[in-house]
Amino acid sequence: MTKKTFIIHILMLLVGMSMAAQTKSGLSPEAFVADINGKQTALYTITNPNGMEACITNFGARLVSLMAPGKRGMEDVVLGFDNINDYISLKQNFGATVGRYIGRIKGARFVLDGKEHQLQGFGKGNISHGGKPGFANVVWDVVSKTDSSLTLRYLSPDGEAGFPGNLTVTLTYTLTAANTLKIDYEATTDKPTVLNISNHSFFNISGHPEKDILHEELMVNSKKIATFDAQKNLDGGFRKVKGTPFDFRKPKAIGQDIDKDDEQLTITKGYDHSFVLKNRKGELLLQASLVDQKAGRQMIVYTTEPALHIYTANGLKGNQKGKRGIAYPCRSAICFEAMHLADSPNHPEFPSTVLRPGETWHSTTVYQFTTSTRQPTTCLTGPVTVFGLGIGLAGLLVAGIVSLIK
Repeated sequence: MTKKTFIIHILMLLVGMSMAAQTKSGLSPEAFVADINGKQTALYTITNPNGMEACITNFGARLVSLMAPGKRGMEDVVLGFDNINDYISLKQNFGATVGRYIGRIKGARFVLDGKEHQLQGFGKGNISHGGKPGFANVVWDVVSKTDSSLTLRYLSPDGEAGFPGNLTVTLTYTLTAANTLKIDYEATTDKPTVLNISNHSFFNISGHPEKDILHEELMVNSKKIATFDAQKNLDGGFRKVKGTPFDFRKPKAIGQDIDKDDEQLTITKGYDHSFVLKNRKGELLLQASLVDQKAGRQMIVYTTEPALHIYTANGLKGNQKGKRGIAYPCRSAICFEAMHLADSPNHPEFPSTVLRPGETWHSTTVYQFTTSTRQPTTCLTGPVTVFGLGIGLAGLLVAGIVSLIK
């Protein structure tokens, strides 16, 4: 073999390896390799037997892409970037695991067991999404990986952003045969502390993130929202959704009432509110569904959390380009942030976010995808459990339900 032939063979091999490494969503793992403060970042791919694929980076434990079934086949249904540099420099929460505390803590302070803790103060003296660095902007350690799951861990040191206690957080992404993406969280601490961790994926289930999501039909199993003051801090109040633009107990288009003359919508320029769920026992319950009729795709949301913060990406302006070079316009996505209420440490009437030594915090959120576009026609008097999927969701099989709860 001549030297020239040898070089050609090597080049062909490298090209073949590069093509093989390309994910179904078109991502190149090489673009996610970096060294941040001495720790390596990478892109990890998990799959299920039906052809679903999720790509995750350990930078911020972020969901980068999610290929989900629809009538046109598998399409990517989350917003994100195609390289690690954009995640580092553009400061967006696309797909991020947000913590220690998602949402705002007013005044960047709280009192626990009679001791005041002063946190980082940003934005009019508040702390938001855990401060800097938040969980979204640190490199997580990979604990284990299988074809269908990835487990990551982060040790948040005592005093990070002002929060007390060495907090060890473990999360597992799993793709199941029931076409679900399941996110399981666990956390322990060596000092009394507070935490409120959630995934901040931006979903556009049409598969076309260059377009808005206002036509998509949303159902939320909630009778009230937590209300904001004029500065967008929770004021401790609640508002019944009946007769308001926030009533999604029956499915309706997101855009139907989003621009109505309403004080709460004016404060946030669209939906950006915590919907209170009837779930104080920590059960995994069906709490929301989203349908895109044209795409032939439905996403169903289950969670053990007591609130679902729904954000319609009102802050996107079309000036950031994501995967495939697409500029993301205003309201081109919707977030389902399963969580406790923001500022809970300063509101003892809210469900508690306190974690103590010897305790283990658990939380699970599930996103299930189906090509059935039938939704529940009304909000039931009680929450819909995973065993109640037959109500308005005839396309889901019993086998899928069993797989979901395993």
